[in-house]
Amino acid sequence: MSAIGKLAAAVPSRTDWVGLISQLGPAFAARAAAHDATDAFVANNYAELKEHGVFTAAVPKELGGGGADYVDVVGMLRELAHYCGSTALALSMHTHLVATAVWRWHREPQAAERLLRRVVDEGLVLISTGGSDWINSSGTAERVEGGWRITGRKIFGSGVPAGDVLVTGAVYDDPVDGATVLHFSLPLTADGVEILDTWHVMGMRATGSHDVAINGAFVPDGAISARRPQGKWHPLIHTVVLVAFPLIYGVYLGIAEAARELAVARARRKSADPDLCYLVGEMENALATARLAHADMVAAATALEPGVEASNRMMIGRNLVAGGALRSVEKAMEIVGGAALYRDVGLERLFRDVQGARYHPLQEKRQHRFAGRVALGLDIDC
Repeated sequence: MSAIGKLAAAVPSRTDWVGLISQLGPAFAARAAAHDATDAFVANNYAELKEHGVFTAAVPKELGGGGADYVDVVGMLRELAHYCGSTALALSMHTHLVATAVWRWHREPQAAERLLRRVVDEGLVLISTGGSDWINSSGTAERVEGGWRITGRKIFGSGVPAGDVLVTGAVYDDPVDGATVLHFSLPLTADGVEILDTWHVMGMRATGSHDVAINGAFVPDGAISARRPQGKWHPLIHTVVLVAFPLIYGVYLGIAEAARELAVARARRKSADPDLCYLVGEMENALATARLAHADMVAAATALEPGVEASNRMMIGRNLVAGGALRSVEKAMEIVGGAALYRDVGLERLFRDVQGARYHPLQEKRQHRFAGRVALGLDIDC
């Protein structure tokens, strides 16, 4: 073997994560309608993704993971949404927690290495409770010997039927500092933790986003990963915004792209309709808006440091992607016409799933207020 050949053999090949999803995706798409119809969590899809290393894709190779870079991970989730939006959104919640830990590992290796190694070595699936926590957080933390007693109810625990660890928080009424949010990881098998069968909804039915009740679960002092004032924008929040939102909103963009492909295929069957081109053109413009805004979000995530300006840019992008995706799928429905209402066409599920883009923070009016206060130089915590 030549020297160049030996060198090539010694360098691990770079996994094509988007290509991998393209191979797995058709089977996911074939199961999507049944999962949706029965509110059944996508457990079989998760098993296949885990078998192929997708849950550790974002973990650096130095720590035993797949070594996918950020752009690859964004593309992987966007591609997955073409086949099954519920699988993609649930996976994005695990993945954004891993990606945030990776971001921190590049800057403070000791702070994040243990979690990332556990994700690889123990095959952990992480569950985010950001939907019920955000800046104010929820639940209470009571000081006890050696740690804390946590009580609360966390909503939108996407992927929780297959989850291992809840990455969450609770509020401690600190006698000196006032209301303080404690961040920690809590095993879902811990005493006092119960998954409630609550996820029976309009869209994203197969994400398994059930509520989790925490009734006096014990969290040791060593498990507290961060503390911050309740209700205030904090560097931790800015970091999550920068890293997580291009991943999550790549899913909604992927759903809109799937709807576009379906609508165009149907439109070509009735191209004699002289008004159809106008509707298709409107759909194309709306989708282009979402694509351009999402590309800017990804560019910001890979170039900026967390902070007010970065969060503002990200939240503007979040609302532009949501608006473009929603309008695009609405136009797809109009293009297809009455047939779009039939479940076996598949478009009505995409329409229902994309509605989730409305509800992640910051919702539209809150984002407008945030952007306005930033532009005017006002305090964003007011």
